[in-house]
Amino acid sequence: MADEAASGTPDALLAVRAGEGDEGAFEVLVRRHGPALLRLATHLLGDPADAEDAVQEAFVSAWRRLPEFRGDAAFASWMFRIVTNRCLNQLRSRHGAAPLDTVSERAAPEHLTSPARTVESTAAVRALHAALARLSPEQRACWVLREFHGLSYQDIAQAVGISQQAVRGRIFRARRYLTEAMEAWR
Repeated sequence: MADEAASGTPDALLAVRAGEGDEGAFEVLVRRHGPALLRLATHLLGDPADAEDAVQEAFVSAWRRLPEFRGDAAFASWMFRIVTNRCLNQLRSRHGAAPLDTVSERAAPEHLTSPARTVESTAAVRALHAALARLSPEQRACWVLREFHGLSYQDIAQAVGISQQAVRGRIFRARRYLTEAMEAWR
């Protein structure tokens, strides 16, 4: 099956094979989509360990539910929905906001930044994480799927299980809040 991954076997075919019990096909899907799903879960939950658990549980759930997968949506969209729902349920069950300050950010190469710029950037990232933590889990999910993962409104609607109009509203409110919260960093 590793050869098929390199040759670009479509997700839909891999999902059908996996639904028929082909573990190799499912393994290709996990390798292909796991990194993006882990980034999504980490952005939503803030804790890399919780994110790994959520993604692993989502893949276990997907494996069990693959025979039900009809291909109405792309496999990736279906997985985004499963991971998003797991993360939202976890966020709703938490008491208080998710500790988004634990999300690691890539640092700029040392030759491109000064110590003062590094301190300023770090403070801005912390301010953004704090502002994101104050969004509702639903707003945060829509905003993260749009801004970090570049999903369309339609794909976000499928992933979160709401209408496109509701997605637009949540993203609008999240952007408005984040713009106000980050005003000092402009």
